[in-house]
Amino acid sequence: MVAEPVRIDGIDSRVAERGPTALRIAVGGQLRKLREAKGITPAAAGDHIRGSHAKISRLELGRTGYKDRDILDLLTLYGVTEPDQREMFLDLARKANEPGWWHHYNDLLPPWFETYLGLEGAAQSIRTFEGQLVPGLLQTEDYTHAVIDVSHQSAEAARRVELRAKRQEILELPGGPTLWAVLDEAVLHRPIGGKHVLRKQLEHLVEVSYKPSVTIQVLPFSAGVHAAAGSSFTLLRFAERELPDIVYLEQLTSAFYLDRSDDLEVYREVMDQVAVQAERPDQSRALLIAAAEQL
Repeated sequence: MVAEPVRIDGIDSRVAERGPTALRIAVGGQLRKLREAKGITPAAAGDHIRGSHAKISRLELGRTGYKDRDILDLLTLYGVTEPDQREMFLDLARKANEPGWWHHYNDLLPPWFETYLGLEGAAQSIRTFEGQLVPGLLQTEDYTHAVIDVSHQSAEAARRVELRAKRQEILELPGGPTLWAVLDEAVLHRPIGGKHVLRKQLEHLVEVSYKPSVTIQVLPFSAGVHAAAGSSFTLLRFAERELPDIVYLEQLTSAFYLDRSDDLEVYREVMDQVAVQAERPDQSRALLIAAAEQL
């Protein structure tokens, strides 16, 4: 008796809209499901494609590009024999290898930040604490100009502003990430670009705070010393259960990506603490409105 060919579960068409990193994660997740359904170990799968269990792990986590030969060999190993299924999966893998939208800005982006852009677009939720500036995903064009003009020439600055605006589109995509931002009250009073620019920025925060996918809290001065004092960080969470949360810490010339369980636990606790200490979203909106009216 001939065994029925293995069928591949569908990948939500909206995933591709989130960029190649999200699609790589989805394709990798499918590869893992196929392997586990056959009871094949990562080491055995790695041997089959002339690699190692570590290579299989990278492929299944979407942390590396896909080669046609590897994909076809793995599909054969996993019992996926129908031509249309194989071609469909191969097409998805090729799309996952395509450059992200930020490819046009490669001359402006250090490699460590390109990695973040891919992860940001692939995340299910983004939680961020900011002690100095409005988070990039929530900045107005004029506010971004004021931040960027400090360290870049005008021609380059214009493209960097364009890049940041492009990033913000993920908040409008169906199935895009949710954003939960906790801002130190100092952010509301630092006159980036002058009073007029800051007022427009605060009014923008009020407007976007009504979006179902966006939560904004203000950590007031009255909270005193808090767990995140002196730092800013972002916690990314993904829908794919095999992909761990990632903490992103940006510095002037580099960034750290933390995914060790001990580090993640610390930052989750800190994020939870500042969210509890911060004003509720409705009260935070009132603080934003009051700060804007004072300018």
